[in-house]
Amino acid sequence: MRILITGGAGFIGSHLSDAYLERGDEVFVIDDLSTGSIGNIAHLKEHPRFHYTIDTVLNQPLLAELVDACDVIVHLAAAVGVKLIVESPVRTIETNVHCTEVVLALANKKKKKVLVASTSEVYGLSEQVPFREDGNLVMGATTKGRWSYACSKAIDEFLALAYWREKKLPTVVVRLFNTVGPRQTGQYGMVIPTFVKQALAGRPLTVYGTGEQTRCFGYVGDVVGALIKLLDHPEAIGHVFNIGSTEEVSILELARRVKELTKSDSEIVLVPYDEAYEEGFEDMPRRVPDTSKINALVGFQPEIKLDGILEQVIAYYTGR
Repeated sequence: MRILITGGAGFIGSHLSDAYLERGDEVFVIDDLSTGSIGNIAHLKEHPRFHYTIDTVLNQPLLAELVDACDVIVHLAAAVGVKLIVESPVRTIETNVHCTEVVLALANKKKKKVLVASTSEVYGLSEQVPFREDGNLVMGATTKGRWSYACSKAIDEFLALAYWREKKLPTVVVRLFNTVGPRQTGQYGMVIPTFVKQALAGRPLTVYGTGEQTRCFGYVGDVVGALIKLLDHPEAIGHVFNIGSTEEVSILELARRVKELTKSDSEIVLVPYDEAYEEGFEDMPRRVPDTSKINALVGFQPEIKLDGILEQVIAYYTGR
């Protein structure tokens, strides 16, 4: 197969490229490097079945050529990270919504299958944990910039599913729950690389809020495997799937584990949300996926547990 990955120089996109090339497929990547990095795909630049273009998805004539050349599209290009979302809400909304509009419109001309990556953020303030794909999404107030990302990605989902229902464009939507692993940067607020780098440098581990909020961290290799299986499965079309681990951990406990595994003397410091982000910042107290739907369809079961993920990230940053 020939696969087009938008945002393919990003953390997940680069690992997905690795997996498809290893399988024998041909990969085309487009990325404007706004949050991706050429370093993520540097090891692939000489691969005969890997092609990359540094440009924006909004360059429609170029994107149209790439869409025509490929069999399926994985749309990963998006504004990512809480820090970026809070500081640049206009960019967040415009990037997420408009880029998805362009990708779906061009894919529809040739009826190319599209997988649209969404996020666990869309569940918002819902208390129906674990989150099911058919559960209600509970958004915060529009005066809280934090929810602009969740709303923009929910619109992406509505749009992708509408293209399937109305125009019969084969689309699949995935909600990713805190995907982590080697190559992920802490630059935009991703907590595990941030903690690991702080611990290795002997700096305080900064835990936002009380640290009692919980998350589930999925290993990028497990997530990429699930994406490929969903794209291969005809019954995934027109559906939304949670992808992630169900191993729940508080952020404070996560900091303790990172400190222990790095053998760091760093102290753990609590930083109020208002100080870390913006006044009145709201967070999701728990974020746990129900993965029974994807498990039933493609047998998805995360293989790498949290300590294994942390060990891989630590090895990445220490060069071991």
